[in-house]
Amino acid sequence: MLNTTITAILGGPEMIILGIAILLLFGGKKIPELMKGLGKGIKEFKNGQEGTDEPKVQKEA
Repeated sequence: MLNTTITAILGGPEMIILGIAILLLFGGKKIPELMKGLGKGIKEFKNGQEGTDEPKVQKEA
């Protein structure tokens, strides 16, 4: 329901303006880092909901 509300409020031109503003504020190099962090946060949130709170140990090469 939230996605449809945001889509109803922000049309095509507004989304383009918002994208340009974000690009100007953060720059082209910072945006992938922000998206990577957002993805990790969402993954951890889903794991928390499922009850898998155990952190996975990464192997070092």
